[in-house]
Amino acid sequence: MSFGKLYAYKVSSVPFPPNHIPFLSGNAKVDKIKGNARTTAILAVAKANNVDIELVVTEPFKGLPAEYLEINQLGKIPTFVGADGYVLTEAIAIAIYITSQNEKTTLLGKTKQDYATILKWMSFFNSEFLPSLGRWFSPLIGREPYNKKNVEDGQKANLKAVDVVEKHLLNNTYLAGERVTLADLFAASIASRGFTFVYDKAWRSQYPNFTRWYETVYNQPIYSAVVDSLSFIDEAVKFTPPKKEAAPKKEAAPKAAPKPKAKEVEEDEDDEPKEAPKPKHPLELLGKPTLALDEWKRQYSNNDTPDALKWFWENYNPEEYSLWTVDYKYNDELTQIFMTSNLIGGFFARLEASRKYLFGCASVYGVANDSVIKGAFVIRGQEALPAFDVAPDYESYEFTKLDPSKPEDKEFVNEQWTWEKPIVVNGKEYPWADGKVFK
Repeated sequence: MSFGKLYAYKVSSVPFPPNHIPFLSGNAKVDKIKGNARTTAILAVAKANNVDIELVVTEPFKGLPAEYLEINQLGKIPTFVGADGYVLTEAIAIAIYITSQNEKTTLLGKTKQDYATILKWMSFFNSEFLPSLGRWFSPLIGREPYNKKNVEDGQKANLKAVDVVEKHLLNNTYLAGERVTLADLFAASIASRGFTFVYDKAWRSQYPNFTRWYETVYNQPIYSAVVDSLSFIDEAVKFTPPKKEAAPKKEAAPKAAPKPKAKEVEEDEDDEPKEAPKPKHPLELLGKPTLALDEWKRQYSNNDTPDALKWFWENYNPEEYSLWTVDYKYNDELTQIFMTSNLIGGFFARLEASRKYLFGCASVYGVANDSVIKGAFVIRGQEALPAFDVAPDYESYEFTKLDPSKPEDKEFVNEQWTWEKPIVVNGKEYPWADGKVFK
């Protein structure tokens, strides 16, 4: 009898969403990702405990039925539904619940401290390790739009998390205790994404403890029973821009038949007024600038930030463009960092109509319940409002013109576009927390 159902991706492979076509080269060209980082450990302990779980293939990007949204309102996976009707979401909770079905299990440790340490490492890999790893490899394989700076930031953040594990494993065989626990199974399944795409031969030589631990856990019978044979990559996946398809040749249009001469008075003339032409963006009236903003956006996306900034200042024309600082007016109402970041994202989305005339970054500085929003933009023309008033919520922001001839204003722009330094507001220093690019 089935113990319950697990709604998750198909274990053997996870296809890319239809609108995310991978652009890879050589042996990196794949159209599927093996397994599911947050599900493998659940299936491993279920098999080891002889807990019969029915896997219900669920792929959110293909759409979800209404009945699934009733058991998981966020529409995420995995979700467990027991034969008795018990519903459980969140991968860590499901993994612990399935593991605990064996009352003699050693996978949850022997003491309360063991158990707390296991939870610590599972949480670390789920909330610190996996998001940064995803920001590193996902754009490289076409699952997300490629942005060089975002990939580099993801890599730096992930390697920082890897360092934590590497130091711990210098004197420890496993994450929690002297034997394999659920923490190792869960963490290894998440780290597998790195070994599939970016943890190459050079990386493995730099992190021998992490690699040794991963290989040890992978070859444990409880884990190897639900995954493919262990293999390593020699070189990390590299981003290759998609080739532009040649435009099809246009066929010669047939010659139009001669129009009959209009009568002085057309008795049957249509009285309906013609549709008025769409109004042009006010900044379009400024004409074509010598500096193409799209070229600057390409420089920023595809080059190291210091090199891109050097190019920007060499080509910036203050007669054609202006620089502005952007400040949120209601910082005292900001709460969680991720919510504030989403606020910036929503503002950027509503600036779409001005994308041709605008580039900039805005960041959240500070911590939860004590943060500020600040950014810097380059705008076609000398006024901010024609670019920003396309967003209904532009009045929630204050725009102040910068003078690039002043070293402090130029440095402010550099800092806003590199995200490396804290910011001082009203005498108080706020560390950088998160940021978004509008390009």
